[in-house]
Amino acid sequence: QVQLVESGGGLVQAGGSLRLSCAASGRTFSIYAMGWFRQAPGKEREFVAAIRWSVGSTYYADFVKGRFTISRDNAKNTVYLQMNSLKAEDTAVYYCAATTAVYAITQGSRYGYWGQGTQVTVSS
Repeated sequence: QVQLVESGGGLVQAGGSLRLSCAASGRTFSIYAMGWFRQAPGKEREFVAAIRWSVGSTYYADFVKGRFTISRDNAKNTVYLQMNSLKAEDTAVYYCAATTAVYAITQGSRYGYWGQGTQVTVSS
């Protein structure tokens, strides 16, 4: 089992920045990739960003390219999501997830481990 704990959410004005953190524990050696997803009220969960744990390859949804950066600290078993130039439409609960899958890591169905979520609210 893998446990994930997110932190760093909060309220920020449009144009501001936040950094989310996700600490993994347990059978972290089995993790192949980690991702961030988000779900706004009344909307389906959507992919935000992912990173392959060993090589560091990163993947982003089009709507966050150039604004968000995913990174990881292998020694701390922690993944980060740096969010800049935030917009009101970025308001959502952000979830960290981990997967042992090798392919299709932009799909939420590939992730078997999820954090509890952290609220990000961007005021316009």
